[in-house]
Amino acid sequence: MRVGLVCPYDWDVPGGVKSHVRDLAEELIRQGHEVSVLAPIRDDEAATEPYVVSAGRSVPVRYNGSVARLKFGFGTTQTVRRWIQRGEFDVLHIHEPAAPSISIIACWVANGPLVGTWHSSHVRSRALLAMNGTVQTAMEKLRARIAVSEDARRTLVEHVGGDAVLIPNGVSCQAYEGGSALPGWPGDGGTLMFIGRLGEPRKGLSVLIEAMPTIIEAFPNVRCLVAGPGDVDEIVEDLDPQVSSHMEFLGLVSEETKIDAFHSVDVYVAPHTGGESFGIVLLEAMASGTPVLASDLPAFSAVLGGGSAGQLFATGDSAELAKSAIELLSNAPRRQQLAQAGLARAHDYDWSTVAREIVEVYDSVTVGSGLVQCDLRGQLVGRLANFTRGDNEADG
Repeated sequence: MRVGLVCPYDWDVPGGVKSHVRDLAEELIRQGHEVSVLAPIRDDEAATEPYVVSAGRSVPVRYNGSVARLKFGFGTTQTVRRWIQRGEFDVLHIHEPAAPSISIIACWVANGPLVGTWHSSHVRSRALLAMNGTVQTAMEKLRARIAVSEDARRTLVEHVGGDAVLIPNGVSCQAYEGGSALPGWPGDGGTLMFIGRLGEPRKGLSVLIEAMPTIIEAFPNVRCLVAGPGDVDEIVEDLDPQVSSHMEFLGLVSEETKIDAFHSVDVYVAPHTGGESFGIVLLEAMASGTPVLASDLPAFSAVLGGGSAGQLFATGDSAELAKSAIELLSNAPRRQQLAQAGLARAHDYDWSTVAREIVEVYDSVTVGSGLVQCDLRGQLVGRLANFTRGDNEADG
């Protein structure tokens, strides 16, 4: 089967959707399918995976509680159209179909076997509400809809209508099981880890930082690895020196370094405060055999089996985070129990299983259908004008 995957977010920037699309593409290729991925790329001349096609350089846009790097515009429409025409795809799988990027453009310009996957969770999205009529026009093209979680499915139902089959995010367990500790880690004073965009409040780094003095009091030699893109100097500048001396900032890391970092610590901490529909990073830690301590967001609780495969604390409560971290660092048998339970649960989400479920959806929409074709109707310019105007109003 020839499969076209559309990723709305910049391929150079780490994120859950990008990771999902990359891992799905590689698993589909392993299963014998032909795959092409279209994505914005900040540096469109940089080397990337051979199956990725650049949609052009992205631009920063406020979307879903953060600044996402997206790609849209009239020139982009032609890029998407050419990619579809050349691809001769049996199925076109569009991720975040309503995102103000190449995803919604792909919905507009394509006809045939189209599948959409919803990843994000919005309590109330001004952008989606402002563009409701325009989004509906695109969503009508989809023959099947997938949601990665109940929160993502709720967002689809409340903002767009219709329903979706629930197929979760996946994780490549074999890749994460094969890591090794970074030089000098983990040590014997207790070790924690955080990964996420440093300047994005909903990732919760500030909650962990607030908990650190209490953790340090109980474990004077504790160390915390912090990985992710952002202005490290700005964060360190505001830190109490007694706290900063216990934290090591790695910045933006490669996949290999991220895996090794999971194998370097006693506990992975996910202090996110909201806006999460699934929690792929939890699965990555669990697949690495690293115990997880996470805020009790519904999406995180679901991944952790309500607390059976990881420990939960009240979202945003730094005191409870500190208490839970101290309990785990003090209790090696409990950490081992959570590591084993987490690893077993991660295997339920292995890509070898998840991708087969997605291919079943592909099969359901391609029976008796021809190839994906471009929509040559003359309505696209008006739709795109309304779309860009609505998005600007929603973000203004």
